[in-house]
Amino acid sequence: MSGDGIERRWHLAEDIIRDAGKLARAYFDNRAALTIEQKGLQDFVSRADKETEALIVSRLGIECPQDNILGEEGGLYEAKGRDGGHATWVIDPIDGTANFLRGLPFWCVSLALVVDGRLELGLVYDAVRDELFSGRRGKGAFLNGQKMQVSAITDPNRACIGLGYGHRMSQTPHVEAIDGLLRRGCEYRRLGSGALGITYVAAGRLEGFHETHLNSWDALGGLLLVAEAGGEMNDFLKNDGLNKGNAVLAATPALYPFVAEVIGFE
Repeated sequence: MSGDGIERRWHLAEDIIRDAGKLARAYFDNRAALTIEQKGLQDFVSRADKETEALIVSRLGIECPQDNILGEEGGLYEAKGRDGGHATWVIDPIDGTANFLRGLPFWCVSLALVVDGRLELGLVYDAVRDELFSGRRGKGAFLNGQKMQVSAITDPNRACIGLGYGHRMSQTPHVEAIDGLLRRGCEYRRLGSGALGITYVAAGRLEGFHETHLNSWDALGGLLLVAEAGGEMNDFLKNDGLNKGNAVLAATPALYPFVAEVIGFE
């Protein structure tokens, strides 16, 4: 795919994610009317998730019919064009659904574009705060048009690391990570949205983020932003991370080794 093709998709994705965020925000403001389904232990979905994903899929299908789409709710939408398979959009319509349904204003819409196995675009939109985090490989990462940079903090005793946890995974590594960080004088946060947690590393609001397993739609948008803001992360796409998910570790270059050592990350 040409650079112009990726640039066009970048601007298109910014428009789409804002519109999706407005739709999700409307549901958030009227969430008492939503019917909630439970997919698993502490794992929920509602009409808001499904309709927000449908909006994104419809717009991308019209504008980029040659691209595949991988959505959290709908799975893989096969490309209609003959070049399908080279580019795949990865969608999380509402990351942080449990927060969303409880009225906690920490959730987002996430989009990423993978082309020929390489992450090219990442966008995360916080519709509550009207914060659009957007980046392109080699072109930088931006918050509402202003360039982002990871935190300059190098002392673990001044650092704060985001931790995520999903109930489908063992509790032990998560508990050990908390214990290890606190014993070394480092703070942590568990905020309930992996996509925003990773993105906050790019924005300099956290010095790192770790979760033992995330799906690609939770992670890729934020990881592109971290890379473009000067951060360091593991290779999420290895071992078919696009389809199977993977562990996530993203941090400032100065603190990546420290966090990896504390959590036993290889």
